[in-house]
Amino acid sequence: MLTPAELERYDRQLLIRGMGQAGQERLKRARIAIAGAGGLGSAVAFYLAAAGIGTIGLIDHDEVRLTNLNRQILHWTGDVGRKKGVSAAEKLANLNPWTEVIVIDRRITAENAPDLLSGYDGVVDALDNLETRFFLNKAALDHGIPLFHGAVRAFEGRVMTVIPGRTACLRCVYRGARPEEKAPVIGVAPAMIGSLQATEVIKCIAGIGKLATGRLVVYSGLDMSFTELSVNRDPHCPHCASCDGRGEP
Repeated sequence: MLTPAELERYDRQLLIRGMGQAGQERLKRARIAIAGAGGLGSAVAFYLAAAGIGTIGLIDHDEVRLTNLNRQILHWTGDVGRKKGVSAAEKLANLNPWTEVIVIDRRITAENAPDLLSGYDGVVDALDNLETRFFLNKAALDHGIPLFHGAVRAFEGRVMTVIPGRTACLRCVYRGARPEEKAPVIGVAPAMIGSLQATEVIKCIAGIGKLATGRLVVYSGLDMSFTELSVNRDPHCPHCASCDGRGEP
């Protein structure tokens, strides 16, 4: 049930066709995990909190560095050296006290990923390396919860939503090992892609609109264009080939 203060706070959202109080209450009940409190995670967490997501779990083990500050908007100069989860949670608490932020100071591994996602309705992939993304992808499939993928490089980025048992997963799209590197990135790229990921989460929870499923949406900031690439499930995918959408093989 929304309080009078919440009805006033989300007044403009309640006017959206298909949202209303019922959709806003679904957002309030939702529990969303965000893997990574960096560039993508900052934008995603900010807009999910602003939209009224009830619980956000921030999974991040790193500390704020000066080199983060061109893109990680939840961290400020005075936060350098602090844990990212704690820094981000403080800003989100000031933004929306009705959103509960749970700081999960853990490094994601193949072994702990399933436990980290337990109890959540969806997970946002705001990571920066493929191996850890695969851990997250497999855990989301096992739990039968949506995964909202995003990635950035320089002025570019990409978005895709994975619905277990129905759509292609990350392992269907990305194959083989990729070398770790210090990737170039301008702050507006994760701002754009993180906003798109947050949009997908809100639509999915509220049950409105068309999700970016079965397609990889590629954004180029240099020529201000969007390209869609169709993505089909790999019948031999080691992650999702046997997934029935309920977290069961």
